[in-house]
Amino acid sequence: MRRKLGGRRRREPDVTAHPTPIRISRRTRTVLILAVIVTLAYAVYLVPSVLTTAVGGIALALVLSFPVRFFSRFVPHGIAILLSFLLVVGIIVAAALYLVPIVAQQFSSLIGAAPGIATSAEQYLRDALDSLENRGLLPNDDPQQLISRVRENLVDAVRSIGSSLVGGVLGFVYSTVNFLVTLLGVLFIGIYLLVDVRKIKAFYLRAAPHDYRSDARSLWNAFGYSLSRYLGGLALILLIQGAVSAVGLFFIGVPYALVLGAIVSVTAIIPYLGAFLGAIPALLVALAFGGLTDAFLTALLFLGVQQLEGNFLTPKIQGDTLHVHPILVFLGVIVGGGLFGILGVIVAVPALAVLRVLFDFLRVRLRTGDPAGAAHDVPKVRRTPGR
Repeated sequence: MRRKLGGRRRREPDVTAHPTPIRISRRTRTVLILAVIVTLAYAVYLVPSVLTTAVGGIALALVLSFPVRFFSRFVPHGIAILLSFLLVVGIIVAAALYLVPIVAQQFSSLIGAAPGIATSAEQYLRDALDSLENRGLLPNDDPQQLISRVRENLVDAVRSIGSSLVGGVLGFVYSTVNFLVTLLGVLFIGIYLLVDVRKIKAFYLRAAPHDYRSDARSLWNAFGYSLSRYLGGLALILLIQGAVSAVGLFFIGVPYALVLGAIVSVTAIIPYLGAFLGAIPALLVALAFGGLTDAFLTALLFLGVQQLEGNFLTPKIQGDTLHVHPILVFLGVIVGGGLFGILGVIVAVPALAVLRVLFDFLRVRLRTGDPAGAAHDVPKVRRTPGR
């Protein structure tokens, strides 16, 4: 019937069948590869949201690999992916309906109270400087000028942050549309990676030379383990730190506890310094509304949060996934922030994890010297009887 109606169905021509080699020199091949890399880098430079979307999608897929792996024990893989995304969407919807309005209201109130907080901080700073001046511990600079500069910088910083966040109506609409487009792109890439991860891995292994496919598989598994363990643990650590900080501030009696806890969750992305940076707004608010007692209790709270994160949360949840010295991590965060701003700060530690895995991979495989001596580095395969 099909032949009578339309003839035999034509298949797509296979351009990979019976190829005729096109000879090029190694220099030409290197130039072509560099040209492709430069073109892609220039495209990312012109449209930086592409990189943000791609990195976000990969991070989402790695984070969701944990619930997908858990659900896959009881249901098929496709249903496990669907349940994991429904879980994420449910958390986002619940936060948007209940937490976001409260946090937005508290944030707006906090911006309005910024001049009063600055005045209170100025008074405490004036008392401290007068005490130091009376004891002859200050230089010859006028303390009043120092206080005025600190107050102006504090108020300007708070107001600029508030104005950049609330913005105008058009800016808000434009930012919302960009955020939704980026979010949909992240979800699309995350879903695609989770659904077709086996096909992507198979394509990656086929692209590797035949003699190195075992090494390529080891590198793939090492990348997946390090990044998924780090990003999944980081998401849980940020949630715990923000929740503990908000609850602790609420019981101390510090106002705007939810928005201050949210600030802690954001700043905790920065290793080692995040907890201390998140404590600064909370200390200023506690000092302005509760006095020295609340400020002291708030300082103790954040000291406990930092100890909790450093001695319990990170070792138990993430384990030793980085294997990078803290000095290198700190310098990497500074370099990432200087090059790419806040995005560089966020991506710096995962990039260090990738570089560490790549360094360990190449360190035990790269060899120098003549090819004849390389035979001594190849492990001998023990033959079993009968083979």
